Amino acid sequence: MSENTLSALERIGVNTPTPIQSLAIPPTLKGKDVIGQAQTGTGKTFAYILPAIENITGDGLQILVLCPTRELALQVTGEFKKFIDPRDVVTVYGGQEISYQIRAIKKSKVVVGTPGRLIDHLRRKSIKLDSIKMVVIDEADEMLNMGFIDDVGTILEEVPPQRQTLLFSATMPKPIIEITKKFQRDPILIKVPSKELTVSGIHQHYFSVKEKDKNELLFRILDIYNPQSAMIFCNTKKTVDDLSSALKENNYLADAIHGDIKQFQRDKVMNAFKSKNVKILVATDVAARGLDIKDVEIVINYDLPNYNEYYVHRIGRTGRMGKSGIAFTFVTSHEIYKLHEIERYAGKIEKLEIPSIEDVENKSKTVLLNKIREELEGEGYKRYIENAKMLVEEFSEVEVVAALLKMNEKNFRKREFKAIEKIRDRSDFEKRYVKKDRRVARRRN
Repeated sequence: MSENTLSALERIGVNTPTPIQSLAIPPTLKGKDVIGQAQTGTGKTFAYILPAIENITGDGLQILVLCPTRELALQVTGEFKKFIDPRDVVTVYGGQEISYQIRAIKKSKVVVGTPGRLIDHLRRKSIKLDSIKMVVIDEADEMLNMGFIDDVGTILEEVPPQRQTLLFSATMPKPIIEITKKFQRDPILIKVPSKELTVSGIHQHYFSVKEKDKNELLFRILDIYNPQSAMIFCNTKKTVDDLSSALKENNYLADAIHGDIKQFQRDKVMNAFKSKNVKILVATDVAARGLDIKDVEIVINYDLPNYNEYYVHRIGRTGRMGKSGIAFTFVTSHEIYKLHEIERYAGKIEKLEIPSIEDVENKSKTVLLNKIREELEGEGYKRYIENAKMLVEEFSEVEVVAALLKMNEKNFRKREFKAIEKIRDRSDFEKRYVKKDRRVARRRN
């Protein structure tokens, strides 16, 4: 690559390519069409941005990147701006003033946008794609899930056929394969080996739990770990809404994000989460795609994902940039077989016992004592010294402290505990599913 690109990489501290970058960048630089099967968090954005900026010469619109969500489009734009003049790249998406976009497009060399808004611009004739050299389709499977795949085809029909086309997708369902056949020329398929899919710094655990006890288990985990930033994934919008309400009712700083939430509300929730005013974000898979969130301490799969790839996407929200993270997955008895499928795809997931009420109380007491120690290291408590002297004239110092701890414990605890019904031992049901796994494996062989 050019000296300018290498210098920019050095400036932002990127020295070693990820597997998807090592595999995708060389053929892309040679002008080949590429299909990259890669997950969020594998570094795929740089895998196409770096060759794209090497492709830019002179003025005019030359690079087009299609993203399924506004959040991913803005994230990609931010990555481009690390290497080229910010005025040379524009993001186009619904919900933003279109007249501003029209003015910005005229001066840009790179457009990153969502399919719906790009179709609007094509209808208005406010964008011309006849000088495009490279098209990137990012998160193609999410384009399909969100109903954008026909729009993608419409847009590609407007781009010169001699262009270079790159497509990245976590999965390769039939409609995506049809897109590659129709709009790519002898593409090179690049797939990150499954052993590379999960980050070693993520500690993966699961709990066997009944559906009715999931909320109580979740509360216990949050009480014990007290994360400053956590993401909880559910499979449906209704579950997201119900769980977010339950968390708020129990005094947790939580909010929700899914496809039915309006854009201004999404922005409000995301800004609160990034600033730690909201510590727990409850989300569906589609809503969480493309979110650029740093320092997520814990990811919790409240519902087991429907696809193995989604599991990797979810837990990839933590353990980023070399940091460690924790991922917990809730598994009901009839989902054990599905869990083993995920383990074959993404590696071993350790089973944990459900935390007891005593575990939570002991942790709460430890946190409370640490807060008192922090208070004693400051100066604010000193204005209560005279009151303390009055109390110790009537009672011993130990009795006074114990009474205050008991009072504070009531304030500290956020909720009333509920019993969790113990699931029968693994021998009662998990072994049955292990045997089923073996029968399936024998049939495959």
